[in-house]
Amino acid sequence: MKNLFKTRFGRILPILAILGPGIISGSVDNDAGGIATYSVAGASFGLSLLWVLFITTFSLAVTQEIGARMGLATGKGLASLIREKFGIRWTTFIMVVLLIANIGTIAAEFAGIASALEVFNINKYVSIPFAVLLVFFLVTKGSFKKLEKIFLVASAFYLVYIISAFMSHPHWGVAVESLVTPHFSLSKNYLITMIAVIGTTITPWGQFFIQDYVVDKKLTKEDLNPERADVFLGSFITNFISFFIIVACAVTLFAHNIPISDAKDAAIALQPLAGQFAGILFAFGLLNASLFGAALVPVATSYVITEAFGFESGLNFSFTEAPEFYGLFSFSLFIGAILVIAPFLPLLQILFFTQAINAVLLLPVLVFVYILANDKKLLNGYRNGRIINIIVIITFALIAISSIALLVSQFLPS
Repeated sequence: MKNLFKTRFGRILPILAILGPGIISGSVDNDAGGIATYSVAGASFGLSLLWVLFITTFSLAVTQEIGARMGLATGKGLASLIREKFGIRWTTFIMVVLLIANIGTIAAEFAGIASALEVFNINKYVSIPFAVLLVFFLVTKGSFKKLEKIFLVASAFYLVYIISAFMSHPHWGVAVESLVTPHFSLSKNYLITMIAVIGTTITPWGQFFIQDYVVDKKLTKEDLNPERADVFLGSFITNFISFFIIVACAVTLFAHNIPISDAKDAAIALQPLAGQFAGILFAFGLLNASLFGAALVPVATSYVITEAFGFESGLNFSFTEAPEFYGLFSFSLFIGAILVIAPFLPLLQILFFTQAINAVLLLPVLVFVYILANDKKLLNGYRNGRIINIIVIITFALIAISSIALLVSQFLPS
């Protein structure tokens, strides 16, 4: 019996060592912008956008699996592969796209921190500078392995949204039915919310992050199946949590016709409907997610861009060894914080519209990923299969069609 336990435990340990990239990458999709987007989606349109979550779960799983597989097969990050395959001009173009998308995402993380702490009457002019210093010292004074443990623990805190949803007493049968029942509207507000839901689930930075992560973790081709399980689990978890956020807001705020402007409003409005504890949990979940993203997205931004242009990158280097890496990290934090502190930019616009922009900016990234993932010479037996390609094409088409429909809707009444 003892030997049997050792054998089984010995098989589990290597799998546990591989876990992390998929779960962390998936969890951080439910960042400040994500929680705000899902809250607005549930409060404004009830359960009618749940079908988008069902589709994007498959899209997220597939695109993340492609990134992990390319990293395992080549031992290189996505930025390096783009530079080698397409040259410096296209690399510069895609890095500019990524930087624009990520600055918006980082600003959304700080907006989330400000929104969460405003529930407890803490002004953003106090909370944002403190958050910047906290994130800066957390990242620069720690190692990658320590950060990974912190991020994995932070991922578990998303359970608060499941609790908040159950405290709202929804009709679960109707919610599950809405997952597989598409509903489409040409309303401008509906379309931009739908695109925001897509953009906060499948992000440009996440595509680079997952590939760099498996490379930095020194995983090999032999780790492909466990890493696939990690990616699929992370993709399921992210939209599993998103489902409960939408449900919690739909059965309370939408049902009582209570408008909200962001996730902070959702936390406050939930208290009289689902109980004060549910509202406080919702606010703490937002704070956790925002800090999580505010630490991870700037690191990923610095890592990818410095890698793309051949500079030293990574937390294992000192400031003097990798000045470009730490300089870009500091710049990202500073600009993201300034955008939130600026009095002329409301938090809702930062939190919500950056997610819609993410979806549009994802389109060129998906083109490069598709070409690279089908390169026989580069990946040999690890290139995309037919089903994977179909899902990528459908994902691209869904985002493109939604973006065109949104543009057309600007000439229609709301």
